[in-house]
Amino acid sequence: MIKSAILKVLFLPLSLIFAARKNTVGGQAIIEGVMMRGKDKVSWAVRRGPSEVMVEQFPFTSVCKKHKVLSRPVLRGAINLFESLSLGYKALSRSAEIAEQTQENKNNDSEKNPFLEKIYSWISFIVALAISIGLFMYGPMWLISQFIPKESAFLFNTLAGIVRIILFIGYLVLISMWKEIQRVFEYHGAEHKAIFTFEDGKELNFENMNPYTTVHPRCGTSFILLVGLVCIFLFSIIDALYIAWLGPFPNVLVRLLVHLSLIPLVGGMSYEVLKLSDKYKNAPVVGLLIKPGLWLQKITTRNPDEHQLEVASLALKAVI
Repeated sequence: MIKSAILKVLFLPLSLIFAARKNTVGGQAIIEGVMMRGKDKVSWAVRRGPSEVMVEQFPFTSVCKKHKVLSRPVLRGAINLFESLSLGYKALSRSAEIAEQTQENKNNDSEKNPFLEKIYSWISFIVALAISIGLFMYGPMWLISQFIPKESAFLFNTLAGIVRIILFIGYLVLISMWKEIQRVFEYHGAEHKAIFTFEDGKELNFENMNPYTTVHPRCGTSFILLVGLVCIFLFSIIDALYIAWLGPFPNVLVRLLVHLSLIPLVGGMSYEVLKLSDKYKNAPVVGLLIKPGLWLQKITTRNPDEHQLEVASLALKAVI
């Protein structure tokens, strides 16, 4: 239970990387498994042993499809971000439960306390959220505030954005050294290979899936880099307006709260930029812009084995 809670703490900052939309299907690596999201279904497959994989699915339709007004540009991106994070954390929590049940069966220990499990889950979520905001939002802002005047808008946010991206890459490199996270990155690679195979209209088997690369151009890794760039652009504009109307920010905390209120707008704008980059991906300039996201996937994906590819194929088959 403690190990699963720690994994959830590490996972929340990775949610945007794993939760990626790819045409009609999207995917995410979870603990010993893969989650897939189709047009009207969500499923996950989690390995419970050498010869057993648990597959669960349920119907899911985005509110953007239920209410056309919510499918407008930017707004749909903000909603998609929330839905992806919500589904991703739900899949992660469920995969942790399955992993714990498997371990308990091995240890012949069937005693469980549902109340304590909920407490651990909420504590891990709160801690993960605090770490994400503290490390990747407040930390860079506080650091840059020691050197840049309060009246600055563009320079402050540009430098804070650069520090934020460097911290995130360093975070990925650091946790990639942990064996459990390496397993997750292998499932991330399996998810990409399964989707490549599906997009090419091939049967989802080992022979067809294995030759594909683990690097997918529409992975959420590209999305996270776009978020960083959009943050610099949007935060600079809002900060400039705030300073012009109300004067310099009194402290970093107030500036942080203003920026946090803009996260839905950041997600919506980043989503639209990602859609445009996918539409014009064959243009030379766009190809250069998406390369950093592909390079970053060299950290977040690893080559999966046959058993992991089987899990990814089962999860995908359940939603198509």
